[in-house]
Amino acid sequence: MHLAIRLITRTPEETEALGERIGRALHAGDIVCLSGALGAGKTCLTRGIARGWGSEDVVTSPSFVLVNAYRRASDPATLYHLDCYRLRDADDAETIGLDDLLDADGAVVIEWPERIVGALPAECLWIAITSPDDLCREITLETASARYFPLLQVLNDATLY
Repeated sequence: MHLAIRLITRTPEETEALGERIGRALHAGDIVCLSGALGAGKTCLTRGIARGWGSEDVVTSPSFVLVNAYRRASDPATLYHLDCYRLRDADDAETIGLDDLLDADGAVVIEWPERIVGALPAECLWIAITSPDDLCREITLETASARYFPLLQVLNDATLY
């Protein structure tokens, strides 16, 4: 079974609020793959995800460091934020310790996952962000994994804003 929903945000604040709802629903072992053009809002959505996860850390794009880690005060679980833009392929993912991050006690958000798709497990939540104009974002969440069905159902049923 495959499940997909499409949501619209009209401001960066709405995009972050959607991310926050996603972050509140994430569990250790969850993998969120964010795709979209440069400037589409991947890091903006991740800011909300980290806040919903419970982190008070400042979220920045890990373009140059490749991986940022955001901790929450309530427990040792970590949200890992990867930017794979500079990676060539799945083999490059091994050089940043992707397997260790996927096995760690936390969740993982991956920007530019299409570059390392061969290194990713089948159970992922895929989020595609497109920007029809400067502020509006079309955000499509999809998965073939039952693990994420409850999250998508809650987002689909709720009035976000």
